Amino acid sequence: MAKVLVVTSGKGGVGKTTSTAALGAALAQSGQSVVVVDFDVGLRNLDLVLGAERRVVYDLINVVQGDAKLSQALIRDKRLDNMHLLPASQTRDKDALTAEGVARVVGELREKFDWVICDSPAGIERGATLAMRHADAAVVVTNPEVSSVRDSDRIIGLLDSKTERAERGELMEKHLLLTRYDPIRAGRGEMLKTEDVIEILSIPLLGIIPESPEVLRASNVGSPVTLSDPSSPPARAYCDAARRLKGEQVEMTVPSDRKGFFAGLFGRRVA
Repeated sequence: MAKVLVVTSGKGGVGKTTSTAALGAALAQSGQSVVVVDFDVGLRNLDLVLGAERRVVYDLINVVQGDAKLSQALIRDKRLDNMHLLPASQTRDKDALTAEGVARVVGELREKFDWVICDSPAGIERGATLAMRHADAAVVVTNPEVSSVRDSDRIIGLLDSKTERAERGELMEKHLLLTRYDPIRAGRGEMLKTEDVIEILSIPLLGIIPESPEVLRASNVGSPVTLSDPSSPPARAYCDAARRLKGEQVEMTVPSDRKGFFAGLFGRRVA
């Protein structure tokens, strides 16, 4: 039975979809079977980040509405046999994504994979609440900026009130993924420090993804950074985060090309 993970954020442009692809690929590279599901109806990008945009025939809404079987809509990754994509619709009405249909599809995916990773739309609208509805755990993606952190705090409130787990009185397992982090700028006070973000959001830290041109370069060639450049600092950070999701104890660092300079340790509330 799969673990359902929602990757969410309060603000767009923080690297949520990139993180979904990288975490999914890192888990698949470790031998887990993974499906990544794009819930961003009308604004899908996960297919682009994975280089599968020309292979989309059916999508999530087709399956929800019974116009296609799940097996027809799933796209197997070209590089990883154990990773699949369920794309979002690009043009359909967002109201076509029904709560009953999403519950049925997530239930079917639970039976087929080790991990079901839902890429949520940013914000607090209906698509975001549907994406988190059936999740067992959440990764809250944020930049070290005040506005991004503030919006993430609102998402944490939704996770604690709008999910099935919340309705059953159960705690939602939540993890913080800090993206686009630059230790030098944080030291100069130009962005929040890791400790500040943890203090505000008060959820365990899953990983720190350093600011790097490799992330954009990987997206532009349609490949998760863990596949396009596995030795790069962001790829190493995503692989470490994926290991923590599996319950491994991994030292928290900020990977860098300059060994020993950026590799600061963060011993607080590691997931």
